[in-house]
Amino acid sequence: MANAPEKKEMTEVSEAQIAVHWREEEYFNPPQKFIAQANMPDSKILERFGLDKFPDCFKEYADMVSWFEPYHTVLDTSNAPFWKWFTGGKINASYNCVDRHLAKYRNKAAIIFVGEPENEDPVAITYQELYYRVNEVAAMLRDYVGLKAGDRVTFHLPMTPELPITMLACARLGVIHSEVFGGFSGQACGTRIQDSGSHVLVTIDSYWRAGTLVDHKANADIAVQTAEEMGQHVDKVLVWQRYPGKYGSKTPMVEGRDFFMNDLLKKYQGKKVDPVPMDSTAPLFLMYTSGTTGKPKGIQHSTGGYLAYVTGTAKYIQDIHPEDTYWCMADIGWITGHSYIVYGPLSLAATSVVYEGTPTYPDAGRPWRIAERLGVNILHTAPTSIRMLRKLGPDEPAKYNYHFKHMTTVGEPIEPDVWRWYYHTVGKDEAVIVDTWWQTENGGFLCTTTPAVHQMKPGSAGPGAPGIHPVILDEDGEEVPAGSGKAGNICIRNPWPGIMQTIWGDPDRYVRTYYARYNKNPKSTDWRDWPYMAGDGAVQAADKYYRILGRIDDVINVAGHRLGTKEIESACLTVPEVAEAAVVPVADELRGRVPEIYIALKPGIQASPEIVAKVVKANEDIIGKIARPKHVYIVPDMPKTRSGKIMRRVLASISNQRDVGDVTTLANPTVVEEIRVMVQGKDAVAQMGEVPEDIAKFGQNE
Repeated sequence: MANAPEKKEMTEVSEAQIAVHWREEEYFNPPQKFIAQANMPDSKILERFGLDKFPDCFKEYADMVSWFEPYHTVLDTSNAPFWKWFTGGKINASYNCVDRHLAKYRNKAAIIFVGEPENEDPVAITYQELYYRVNEVAAMLRDYVGLKAGDRVTFHLPMTPELPITMLACARLGVIHSEVFGGFSGQACGTRIQDSGSHVLVTIDSYWRAGTLVDHKANADIAVQTAEEMGQHVDKVLVWQRYPGKYGSKTPMVEGRDFFMNDLLKKYQGKKVDPVPMDSTAPLFLMYTSGTTGKPKGIQHSTGGYLAYVTGTAKYIQDIHPEDTYWCMADIGWITGHSYIVYGPLSLAATSVVYEGTPTYPDAGRPWRIAERLGVNILHTAPTSIRMLRKLGPDEPAKYNYHFKHMTTVGEPIEPDVWRWYYHTVGKDEAVIVDTWWQTENGGFLCTTTPAVHQMKPGSAGPGAPGIHPVILDEDGEEVPAGSGKAGNICIRNPWPGIMQTIWGDPDRYVRTYYARYNKNPKSTDWRDWPYMAGDGAVQAADKYYRILGRIDDVINVAGHRLGTKEIESACLTVPEVAEAAVVPVADELRGRVPEIYIALKPGIQASPEIVAKVVKANEDIIGKIARPKHVYIVPDMPKTRSGKIMRRVLASISNQRDVGDVTTLANPTVVEEIRVMVQGKDAVAQMGEVPEDIAKFGQNE
């Protein structure tokens, strides 16, 4: 528990600094067996990518991909902070992910598709077959649809092989693809169509989710109508069929606008399309961030720099070899799926698993059965999924004969207790873990251990990735020293090849959001004057490892003490009965804001006052009495997005007697009303009114 002097010090920190109460965890060493086969066992890797070697150190990544024409400049800063990487070079992402592997790996599986119905056998697509399918789709998009380099096309596709195939077909032509996560509504898709200026939508009739064949085509009509109302006309809607030749939707096809991809492709069987040599700086894709407030940001990624960065990090950090069977459980609708299901692994000639459904259907043993059957040896997933699997099947992994050499965690900070379950139970004490931190805007990993080089520490992302040089700055732009126990805004001193190019159609917002905060000379072309501000709070330990504390918005200011919500949630998860925890800020007359805690219990555990008392005590013991929650609610389940993230914004609205907004797109919308009644009472009506700014923003990164 914090003593009095520490508390006094915390009230004096600047607005950027967050009170930090994390205890440092023990180290775990990478297994010798892993080190012996690692792509990057050199302990001097970070020296080789030191700031004094920047930017030429990234030639090492550029050398991992194939160029049609060599680049002449590694980094062009002439229009800072709109960085241009490997200028002068000509490259094609589709060629790098498919064609160049044919000579050696043509009969090796590129993609293994696992449908959600367990009675359907996995489908392996070899590199040779992928080559044919990508070429046929590219020929159809070019010759029938009329798409050409620089055009935009929107996808609203789930996790089926048609998504990476269509991505690679667009990349072959230089067409900019914009995938909208399949779980998003038709309206959300429509706004992204409008913003990107797409005239073509690629979708699917249906797909499996939690045992239900979802009618996905219904979203297409809403998307097209939404875009039309916003001034963007869609000429064609191209519809893949989950089961070719059988229409799996009750939504009628629109004559003259909607076309079945399977039918169109019959005319293009065996057609070949030469990959278009693209400028290294040509956009490859747009990825829209999914904040709950404000206009979505179209994050624009380049071709050459992005591809080099995801190839290099997939090789050195994910340790992917061509012989590996690699499974990233993310959705390709997010940046993790683009970088580390499609472009990174396929560029390295790996076998990448694409799984259609929910990881806990029909039960929590499903992932481990898939891993056993396919011989998966690298697993990549998010703390959300790890917590869910730990909650529903804590003993399931031991029942299956799979063996991982490497496991990744991505998407949010992972609580130390959850990390240990991942390491001991899922990894069977055999696998190395990389706890990675990065964002949609970044293209690839920013903070992570290099797996064969660094020790692992639960809850810590590790140092900067090779060539990435983070710094924690306070409100005045002063560096917060390592080991000080104080947090601030984590920034990156230098650009890197995977960094976004701009926000599509809004360069001013790009500069304002990511660079203006700490830039002292807007006219400078020196990269040193443009630190990238990530918008996350972090603390750096004396060993130079970073611990990410979550979004700067996800901070509760309790009587001058800025408490990171992630450390409160982590304290809750030290209680053995607790499976999931969510912390939200609640208005309080005396202290301004106080934390309110929602917890979900492990299966078979009954709610009791004793568990509530344990949660309160855990926060007081680990953080201090300042973190004592106003209430602790034991809920049947957390309100979650289709991707499994807890919607803390919804919980904050309930706690503060506000309107929860539209929850129909959640994976479990009915639980919202159950929680509302629990918190507000059966007859309570949510008050409408202006929400305090810090609560309105809370959890918007979800």
